Amino acid sequence: MSSNETVAPDQRRRIIVASVIGTTIEFFDFYIYATAAVSIFPLLFFPKGEGTAALLASMATFGVAFVARPIGSILFGHFGDRVGRKATLIGSLLLMGLATFAVGLLPPYHAIGLLAPALLAILRFCQGLGLGGEWSGAALLAAETAAPGKRAQAAMWPQLGAPFGFILANGFFLVLTTVFGFRSGAAQVDDRFLAWGWRIPFLLSIVMVLVGLYARIKLQETPVFVRALERGEKLKSPLIEVVRNNFGELVRGAFIMVATYGLFYLMTTWILSYAIGKVELGLLGIDYRAFLYLQLISVVLFAGFIPVSGYLADRFGRRRFLIAVTSAIVLFGLSFGWFLSRAIMGSGDSANLGLMLVFLCLGMSLMGLTFGPMSALLPELFPTNTRYTGSGIAYNAASILGAALTPFVATWLASSYGPGSVGLYLACLGGSTLAALILSEETRATNLDTMEQDATAAAAIETTSP
Repeated sequence: MSSNETVAPDQRRRIIVASVIGTTIEFFDFYIYATAAVSIFPLLFFPKGEGTAALLASMATFGVAFVARPIGSILFGHFGDRVGRKATLIGSLLLMGLATFAVGLLPPYHAIGLLAPALLAILRFCQGLGLGGEWSGAALLAAETAAPGKRAQAAMWPQLGAPFGFILANGFFLVLTTVFGFRSGAAQVDDRFLAWGWRIPFLLSIVMVLVGLYARIKLQETPVFVRALERGEKLKSPLIEVVRNNFGELVRGAFIMVATYGLFYLMTTWILSYAIGKVELGLLGIDYRAFLYLQLISVVLFAGFIPVSGYLADRFGRRRFLIAVTSAIVLFGLSFGWFLSRAIMGSGDSANLGLMLVFLCLGMSLMGLTFGPMSALLPELFPTNTRYTGSGIAYNAASILGAALTPFVATWLASSYGPGSVGLYLACLGGSTLAALILSEETRATNLDTMEQDATAAAAIETTSP
């Protein structure tokens, strides 16, 4: 019997709704900081730096969250594996929401000096802690209640929170910059948008958090976790257990995610800074609002390809499908030098926005294909009593390897060696993911209760595989 035959369809629907709402809110909070880190914080919190120096300082605080995320995965994973998925997810949402709200209250550098960037870094760290506990819990809720043979399709729903949150965050900033008439290339500290307008999405995020809390309070615990408790499998220290017994899975899981992380933060955070940066600094000088329109169009493709990837990962297997997608990411990285050179792309008012849109759409389509199956694959690597901790650590350790320094390193590489070197950096990340996938086994037929291959599922796979 399937481990999830007892889960009623209406309960699965509630889990889908709650997981999508929750991850959308968490990623919205995370991304509004990322957008502000490029266009706003260098002016308000790091005014002593000029041009690239201020941007690099802002990117450094952006990266603080990626140091916090593995810590958050350990902290929330401990309680998620001992107390339950539901209660832990409520805690992660509260921490993220309160930290984001507090960013909207921070005074700038000219009001309180160095305390301003210090507090900004602390709150970004708290955001990272919250997101570190969010993803794995939401993925487990969906994966542990999935219908037989459709785990990747069920677990892909929390993944939609990433593009949905990004669309909301950037759409919000697009509306605000239009209303306030903000132009990044001619920004002054006394502009109304920089004086107070940028705070609006941070402050209003608390309303979304309340909605998310209501949705999660209505959830039930997953039957897979309940059965593990009934068998007496609760551990005193899930962290020690997962490191002792599943260290190889932790390493492989982290590297399987590296290319995904690197691709995403190059296609969102770094490319924004490269595209809207001043022409005299060797950047493209595209208008901020014009670029946001292009980016939002490409993120729609990101969202659209996530369901496609869930279906294909169930149809062909996680390993085979992701090897093909990661190979395409490597090839895409090798194209950066052509797409983004000023000789081809142009700059300022003469920049080729159509070519930029093609570049963004290619990258975000690949992002949807690689990101979708991760919420099924990583939980399948770990037993129930360490699954929250193990999948969370693997996912967020990858954030350090593939994302924490990526915008910073890419900014330096582009200024020193041109955009082609950034693409080579992505290709290297893709190579490490390919190696991890090649060294991994297929997990599509894994029974999450027993961690053994389900004979019925395995037979179905043999029947449906090409």
